Amino acid sequence: MQLKKENILIVDDDIHILELLQRHLQSWNYHTYKAISVKEAVQILRDTNINLLITDLKMPEIDGTELIKFVSEHYPHLPKLVITGYPSVQDSLAAMKSGVVDYLTKPFTKEELKSAIDKSMDPGASNLKNVNTLQPGYERKTKVAGEEEFSYGGIIGNSEKIKDVIQIIERVKDNKATIFIKGESGTGKELVARAIHYQGKYSRAPFVSVNCGGIPENLLESELFGYTKGAFTGADSNRLGFFQAANGGTIFLDEIGNASKAVQSRLLRVLQEKEVVKVGAQKAEKIDVRVITATNSNLKEMIANDAFREDLYYRLTVVEIDVPPLRERKEDISLLVDRFLFKYGVEYKDRFVKISPEAFAILKRYDWPGNIRELENVIQRAVIMCEKEIRVEHLPDALKYSIDFPKDELLPLKEIEKRYIRKVLNATGNNKTKAAAILGIDRKTIRQKLSD
Repeated sequence: MQLKKENILIVDDDIHILELLQRHLQSWNYHTYKAISVKEAVQILRDTNINLLITDLKMPEIDGTELIKFVSEHYPHLPKLVITGYPSVQDSLAAMKSGVVDYLTKPFTKEELKSAIDKSMDPGASNLKNVNTLQPGYERKTKVAGEEEFSYGGIIGNSEKIKDVIQIIERVKDNKATIFIKGESGTGKELVARAIHYQGKYSRAPFVSVNCGGIPENLLESELFGYTKGAFTGADSNRLGFFQAANGGTIFLDEIGNASKAVQSRLLRVLQEKEVVKVGAQKAEKIDVRVITATNSNLKEMIANDAFREDLYYRLTVVEIDVPPLRERKEDISLLVDRFLFKYGVEYKDRFVKISPEAFAILKRYDWPGNIRELENVIQRAVIMCEKEIRVEHLPDALKYSIDFPKDELLPLKEIEKRYIRKVLNATGNNKTKAAAILGIDRKTIRQKLSD
């Protein structure tokens, strides 16, 4: 049977519901994308041509109703189907007013789902022309010429170091070699993992992301590998783990250095034997999963301290990808700023702003210890605080008054003081009163220190 061209995005914070829906949709020859949060869904919508949205309503952080409003406003021709385990008249009416074609209550049958999808995809129910295009004017206001040339699977950049990363992704995306991603916090390690999965031939299979540092150590083993009924107190039914959910696709284990020795031993077995044993079970289950891991910890140091298994380390690092910190790819800051200005311009309802040359110069000068995550937070805050243009005063003090010195340059304290005072004066437009208040000294002292 020839595959249908329609791409369906399903959004639910319950990974088991996602996997169930994906199996049903793939059996009907739809190409599926999954998201466990509204933020993840919005990113997929921006990077992918989606023909139908299926979303839950009750989700943590940002509710599904907000996603429906966002899609109705910015992707007006995209049909929407709601699924929920907490039905209410108010939610149903609000969803229908936002252009939702159908509304399913969990649990629903496979036949009910198929009927709702057919109804939602019916050209008579919604106009599918120009699906996934923003309302007129958005692209003209925000698009940077040639930006599409500098985006690969959501990775933004044109620096040589990012090109090196993309080159490795191109080589490994179509096989299931184990991949280890190194990089500081905030550099985009998960983005690289997603690009490996979604740019390759296994993109229709599941992608499951697990933050090993975000799950209590005593629960991580059962969450990864599943458990049987009665395996421990509270295990009142059999449950699949993240590895079973990722079967046929990719599992991304972030902060793998947080895994206990017991979890490390089980993971080694998965890699060696291609099988998983649930907690409390005796029988192993065969599994076909590409494993991608990441950390900002020094695993070799952990090995020396007997905190990480050396044999596991070599199993995980068949292919290594080193994601560069932002300070080593500052030429990409312009593209990243443009992306974040667009992102928050849309999110905050047509708040498209520009950035002044002075403010942008500060962004380029700063070393970004928090990397891309810190840059995004700075732009998000500035978009909120400014009117039509991000200026120096809209940036955090940590950026405005940071001092850059060449590496290995040792200076007398007086010279350091002079440079800092000049930087503060420059940031305040040479307003000595304001600079004195920031420095905690008086105007006279400023003159003395600069003349010494």
